[in-house]
Amino acid sequence: MNDKSIGAAADPRKIKTRGTPLFEGEPQTLGELFIKAANDHSLSDALNFKTDDGWQSLSSVQVLDRAQDIALGLYSLGLRKGDRAAIMADNSAEWTLADAGCQFAGILDVPIYTTLAPASVEFVLKDSGSRVIFLEGCEMYERVAEAIGSCSSLEKLIFFDRSGVEVPGAISLAELEAMGAKLRDGEPDLLQELLKATRSSDIATLIYTSGTTGEPKGVMLTHSNIISNVIDCGEKYTFGDHDIPLSVLPLSHIFERSAMYLYFLHGMSVHYAESIEKVPENLREVRPTILIGVPRIFEKVYAKAKLRAAQSGGLKEKIFDWAIEVAKEYALKKEGRAALPIGLRLKHAISDRLVYRKLREFFGGRLRYCITGGAALPDEIFLIFTGAGISIMQGYGLTETSPVISSNNPIDCKLGTVGKPIRNVQIRTAADGEVEVAGPGVTPGYYKREQATRESFTDDGWFRTGDIGEIDADGFLKITDRKKELFKTSGGKYIAPSPIEQMIRSSRFVNQAVLIGNGRKFAAALIVPNFEMLDSYAKHKGFSPMKPSEYCADPRIIDLFERQVRSVTGGLAKFETVKRIALLENELSVVGGELTPTMKLKRRVIDEKYRDLIDRIYEEAEKERPAE
Repeated sequence: MNDKSIGAAADPRKIKTRGTPLFEGEPQTLGELFIKAANDHSLSDALNFKTDDGWQSLSSVQVLDRAQDIALGLYSLGLRKGDRAAIMADNSAEWTLADAGCQFAGILDVPIYTTLAPASVEFVLKDSGSRVIFLEGCEMYERVAEAIGSCSSLEKLIFFDRSGVEVPGAISLAELEAMGAKLRDGEPDLLQELLKATRSSDIATLIYTSGTTGEPKGVMLTHSNIISNVIDCGEKYTFGDHDIPLSVLPLSHIFERSAMYLYFLHGMSVHYAESIEKVPENLREVRPTILIGVPRIFEKVYAKAKLRAAQSGGLKEKIFDWAIEVAKEYALKKEGRAALPIGLRLKHAISDRLVYRKLREFFGGRLRYCITGGAALPDEIFLIFTGAGISIMQGYGLTETSPVISSNNPIDCKLGTVGKPIRNVQIRTAADGEVEVAGPGVTPGYYKREQATRESFTDDGWFRTGDIGEIDADGFLKITDRKKELFKTSGGKYIAPSPIEQMIRSSRFVNQAVLIGNGRKFAAALIVPNFEMLDSYAKHKGFSPMKPSEYCADPRIIDLFERQVRSVTGGLAKFETVKRIALLENELSVVGGELTPTMKLKRRVIDEKYRDLIDRIYEEAEKERPAE
C-alpha cells in the first residue's frame, strides 16, 4: 500500500448525501455522530477492506448513505424504535454499516461473538428477543443454524454474503439496502423522523458479558453512555486525521467498537484486518500509526521474535537477549524521567539498528503507539516494546462503563498501572479494595435483570467493578485482581492468581498458565508450554523433538518447568508459592470453552474440565509429603 496523507478530501461543508442535512454542534446520539463525522471529514477512503482485487474503499458519503438505507430497510421489515437486531460476523465494513443503520433507526443492536458456542448464541438471541440477525455468510449460518431455528422471536436473516445460502426468508444486505432506498424515495422525511425520535438517554445496544462466573447478562448502554466515553477518551490522546488505524479486535467487543466511533469522529481512514492469521501481512500493507489490541498480541509477537533468535542460536541469540535488557533499562529510565547516560544511549542506538528496527517493521514501521486493555499487560512486555520505540498505553475498563475508566497516555504514564481516570470519570476503592466508578459512561443496568442491577451499585450510586485495586498518591490506578477470582487455601490464606500467572508466563517456555488451589493446602499451576520453544530446547540439549503429549509427560521437561517457575516466582510469600505443576498439551481457547471471547480465563470451566488432573496433583503431593 502506498503512503498517503489522510485528511479532508473535500470541503466538509459541501458534502452531499441523499437528503441528510448538515449537522451542527456536538452529537447526542450515535446517528448524529456518524452525520457529524461525514460533515467534518469528507474522506474518499473512510472504510477500507481487502478483497481478491486488493484494497477497496468506501467514502464518508457512501458510509452515510448506505447506513441510512439499512435503517429504512429495517423499518420496511417492520422493526421499530426499541426493537433488537443481532449482529454475528467478523470485522468488516458491513459490520460497521449494520451497526450504523441500527443507530439511525433507533434499534438496539446485539453483537454476538463469532466464537461463541451455539448454545450461548441461542441464549443471547432468546434473552434479547432479537427480531432479525445480521450474519456474515453461509458458513456462519450453518454453525449456528439450530440455535437460530429455536428462536421464535427471529423473523428475518440478513446475510452480508448470501452466496450458497438457501434459507427461506433470508435476504442479503444489498437487498435490505434496496428496500431502504425505495422507502426513502416514497417517504423522504421518514429518516429525519427516526433521527428525531431517538434520544441520548435511549438504549443503543445490548452487549452480553462473557460470563466468566455465571450466566451472561445483557449490558444496556445508552447513546450518551457511549458518546461521552468516546469524547472523553479522545482527550487522552493526540488522535488526528493523519492517523491510520488497523481494526484487529472483534467489533463485538465494546473496546473496538468505541474505538471505531473515535476513528470516525477524528476523521481517520480505518482499515479492517482480514483475519487474525492475516494480521502480520495486513500490518505490512497498511503500516498503521494506531493499533488497539489485547496484551496477548504483544506477548505473542515477543515470543515469536525470541523463538527466532533462539533458533538462530550463537551470537544472534546473545545479541537479541542483550538488546532486550537494554530496552528494559532504557524504558525504565525514560519512564522515571531520569537522565540517560551516554553509554546507555550508545547501547540503545546499536540495539536499535540490530534488533528494534526489525520489531517495529513487523508492525509496519510507523506505529505511533498501541493502546491495550481487556487484561493486565505484563511489566516486562511494556518495557520491552516501549524501549524498542513502540509505545504501549495500558488502559482499563468494562463493558458496563462504555468501556474506558482510566488510561495511560504518552506524556502521563506509570509502569504497572492502568493510568488515571479519563475526564468526567471518578474512581474510588471500597474497604475491601474493590474499585468503584461513577461517571456518564456507566450503564443504567442489565437487561431484564433488576436484582443483578441493584447488586452492582452501591447505595450512593457508584458501580461496583468487581476488580480489586489501589490508587496511588499521583492518582494512578493499579488493578491487582478480580474480586471473584481471589481464592482461599485450606489454611485460610487468600491468593490473587493473576499476578502469579503473569510471573509464570514471563518464562519463554510458557504459553499459558492457570493458578489453582481454592480450598486446597497449597497453590499449584496448570501450564501450557510453548511447544515451539521446547523443540528448540530439545535440539539444544541433544534429544529429538516430541509430540506435545510426550513433552508433557517427560521428566526432563517437567523438571525444566519446575525450575522455570521457581526462578520467576522467587519473591512470593510462602503461602503463595507454587508447589506443584502439571503440563497441558492443548492450548486453552474460546472454542474449547476455557476462555471468554475477550481471552479471560473461565476458571470454573477449567476446574471442571481438568478436575481429574487437579485431584491427582494434590493426591500425589499428599502421598509424597503427608505432613505438608
